[in-house]
Amino acid sequence: MFKIQTLNNISVVGLERLPRDRYEVASEIANPDAILVRSADMHKLDIPRSVKAIARAGAGTNNIPVAQMSKRGVPVFNAPGANANAVKELVLASMFMAARNIPQSLDFVRKLDGDDKAMHEAVEAGKKKFVGFELPGRTLGVIGLGAIGVKVANAALELGMTVYGYDPAMTVQNAWQLNSGVRQAVSVDDLMSKSQFVSVHVPLLDATRRLINSERIGLMKKQGVVLNFARDAIVDEQAVIEALNTGKLHAYACDFPSNALKNHPRVIATPHLGASTVEAEDNCAVMVAEQIREFLEVGNVRNSVNFPEAVLPLLPGKTRLCVVNENVPNMVGQISTALAKRQLNIADLLNKSRGDLAYTIVDVDTEVPDDALAEIAGIGGVLATRVIAAR
Repeated sequence: MFKIQTLNNISVVGLERLPRDRYEVASEIANPDAILVRSADMHKLDIPRSVKAIARAGAGTNNIPVAQMSKRGVPVFNAPGANANAVKELVLASMFMAARNIPQSLDFVRKLDGDDKAMHEAVEAGKKKFVGFELPGRTLGVIGLGAIGVKVANAALELGMTVYGYDPAMTVQNAWQLNSGVRQAVSVDDLMSKSQFVSVHVPLLDATRRLINSERIGLMKKQGVVLNFARDAIVDEQAVIEALNTGKLHAYACDFPSNALKNHPRVIATPHLGASTVEAEDNCAVMVAEQIREFLEVGNVRNSVNFPEAVLPLLPGKTRLCVVNENVPNMVGQISTALAKRQLNIADLLNKSRGDLAYTIVDVDTEVPDDALAEIAGIGGVLATRVIAAR
């Protein structure tokens, strides 16, 4: 039986994908085989050596020590796209709120007093302060055309906006999903200079930290709107505040409140609500539960942030050997030699690499003896080994 530890409340819909006759799931459990997490910070945790995989029920994995897990040969999974519609809807809602000055007008109404006649007169006198603009004909730039960015771009196009997109690492799968009417920007600066609205949908990396800064805000059209529902540090907060104060920016919408932002009249800050829908939480939990199950039971890797994609059907009666190693020459040769010395016939083999890591799946006709596994585990550069018994 596999043991799964949950560090946060994980949707029951997802946990139901882990059959109780094969999985024990609990928040407190000794020697877990895998960990399911949402927002809990794992960087200071003592992660047991028994852990073979970690999965986050969401997209970002900043709360997981991915580099450390890579050195231990542990894949880290996430759920890209599972919350895409939820985030898209929040981005669109923020665009409407910014364009029509809805937060400011709501605050104005809450502060009204007097009888209904006095309130009516105040409304008629005050509404001119909240005149906004409509979205058709305006230009949106989308930085990052992954699952969320593609949905945002397509939806904005359907609203009648002109849309530019930029993503130098766009996948073929996402390219197929992108509406052909979305125009290509050749760089971030090119996109900024063409856009009144800019929405960022990229992971937080050294290369994307403060991607939106004072220089790039300066390239935007007047009365611009920046939308950040990715990660807080992607946007230079102080640069945004200065641009709001000078009138260069009309509004800043984000999912990451701070003391500097929360009371600014031109900031729309939500409390990290991007994936906070019942549907998104269910979708994320289902996706990572299925990924964990497939890895533990079959050894396949899908949607890992540190491992290569590796999917090989496991045929009945075959024993599967899974090896994680440094991506260096002759690893497959040494693994094959260790098996050949014991007269083990290789029925199928898959070797994939990603950066400094490589992952090899070997299916053999008979059981893998302990001494063979020990020899392979002792090869220089091997990080982890596992045998999945024949069914």
